[in-house]
Amino acid sequence: MLPTLRQMQYLKLLSEHGSFSRAAEACYVTQPTLSAGIQELEKILGAPVVDRARSGVILTAAGQEAVRRATSILAQTEDLVQAARGAGQPLAGRFRLGVIPTVAPYLLPRALPMLRDQFPKLRLFLREDLTQRLIASLKAGSLDAALIALPYDMTGLDWAHVEHDELLAAAPANHPMAMQDRVDPASLDGQDVILLEDGHCLRDHALAACGLEPPKGLGDEESFAATSLPTLVQMIGSGLGVSFLPAMAVQAGLAENAPVTVRPLATAQSSREIVVAWRAGSSRAAEGRLLAETLRAA
Repeated sequence: MLPTLRQMQYLKLLSEHGSFSRAAEACYVTQPTLSAGIQELEKILGAPVVDRARSGVILTAAGQEAVRRATSILAQTEDLVQAARGAGQPLAGRFRLGVIPTVAPYLLPRALPMLRDQFPKLRLFLREDLTQRLIASLKAGSLDAALIALPYDMTGLDWAHVEHDELLAAAPANHPMAMQDRVDPASLDGQDVILLEDGHCLRDHALAACGLEPPKGLGDEESFAATSLPTLVQMIGSGLGVSFLPAMAVQAGLAENAPVTVRPLATAQSSREIVVAWRAGSSRAAEGRLLAETLRAA
């Protein structure tokens, strides 16, 4: 006898919620039903998958391995269902797309109307998050594709190109940079450089493009960091330092109402690549490529 998909779903939800009651609520069954399903799974596997404690549910080693495999099986099964439903109808029905925060507000407003016009049956669910968490969700099967920026470790993923997004130097309006047509990255060494906080891939792209080390403050503590691009622009305009902004955000008006000077960098590597990524082997690969093609035209 083999485990059922329902039993694997019970175990996956139990690992995510940490209690039988919350897991049962998440899959719309009673707690006794879920508990019985887990017990039957344990009989089939010949090993306990959870330890029941007052503080909650703890997965055993066998349970952790079962969850890892169940997550992959459930993701592939959902791919099968979605592929069957959308056979012959690309980008129809539900499509779960993740987008990084330094792209979502600047590319989506011009892309979404085109997607609605070209694919009227598409039900697009958007999730904005940092690259690391989006990729984890892709591999777990909770996202169908993600709009992210390279370079990044793409092990286990495939992707299609959307556009190259130039990185621009930004400084207070009265900064000497305003007198230059292009900014030599070496001239920024030793200046107060403000970046997005750790976790934003744009931070790493900017440092790599300019060959700079992460900025340090007093006592080797990291200096100012911004939580978003609008906050970063306000910090620059207030004279706190210099930084880098993606061209797509500047073109969308990010710096229009702030006392900020923006100039291109005098380097051939001052850009990031925007791509649509999906799990390698996913049945949504063709739709991922079609989505990237549509976004390129936006």
